[in-house]
Amino acid sequence: MAASMSLPQTMKALELREYGGPLTLVEKPVPRAGPGEVLIKVAAAPINPSDLGFIAGCYGIKKRLPVVPGWEGSGTVLATGGGLMAGLRAGKRVAFMADEALDGSWAEYAVAKAKKAMPLFGSVTLEQGAMMFVNPWTAWALIDMAVREEHDAVVHTAAGGALGRMILRLGMRRSLPIIHVVRRAAQAEMLKGQGAEHVLDSSAPDFVERLQDLAACLNATIAFDPVGGEMTGQVLGAMPRGSKIVVYGSLSGQPCQVPTPQLVYERKKVEGYWTVTWAAGRSLLGLARVAYSVQKHLGDDFRTEVRTRVSLDQAAEALESYRKDMSAGKVLVVPGGEIE
Repeated sequence: MAASMSLPQTMKALELREYGGPLTLVEKPVPRAGPGEVLIKVAAAPINPSDLGFIAGCYGIKKRLPVVPGWEGSGTVLATGGGLMAGLRAGKRVAFMADEALDGSWAEYAVAKAKKAMPLFGSVTLEQGAMMFVNPWTAWALIDMAVREEHDAVVHTAAGGALGRMILRLGMRRSLPIIHVVRRAAQAEMLKGQGAEHVLDSSAPDFVERLQDLAACLNATIAFDPVGGEMTGQVLGAMPRGSKIVVYGSLSGQPCQVPTPQLVYERKKVEGYWTVTWAAGRSLLGLARVAYSVQKHLGDDFRTEVRTRVSLDQAAEALESYRKDMSAGKVLVVPGGEIE
């Protein structure tokens, strides 16, 4: 192993011992980087809906237990395991994605595949870098889909969260009209204050009628839905004939409910989207270009509001707080207690 820094022997980490069970704060050996891998001192790691799904055992990836959760983070490279490092070296600040076969980012130290670690610009903080992949890449891919397929307008459900605000800003940059669906009046006012023109509150009694009128007026023929349940059928039913809805999550915890006549007689479609599959279908050069563009705009289009920063021993309580209100801002796990 190549290294220029003294390596610690043990670390604190959050460990999942059974799916659906609680997290346990443990002390365990610091992992070592193998060929094509880097060892990172973790600065910060966010809690995302995908993390909650993974902990519950209903995400698209399951790992051998016990395991450290956390799908993304940032930090400083301590050591490399040799092989092609793409400019990575000890002391380099990076954002990284956890690998399917490795522990995640909710620990003082983590090993990442070099191909999933991105050096950070000098102007990008470790806090910003910690949130560089999951939400920004999803927002990028969805808006790119709408533009490439030449849709006139978009409907986005659960638009009040961090990802929804990114989609709002990207739509404004691309002059793409978006109907933003939220659950509360306060969320609607917040989005309008950030420049959203078309915002609908799904708790309003006339929600479906207003959505139908607005979707027809704007010719909104594609929708992005992380909610599932009855929301999927409500939104698709209100859209013009031949529309499609792209489901990329299940915040409701319920199966998508779409009436058969919508699919058979109205030629409407339901598709799934997963960033893991999207990324796997692109070359390393293509992903590098996306990562470069995202990093350039982490301070504007892809900025994320952080509502709190917690240590590892506070993370279990913070998980429950985030689960209850995901739109109130991102929760960051800071293993070292503060971000250097």
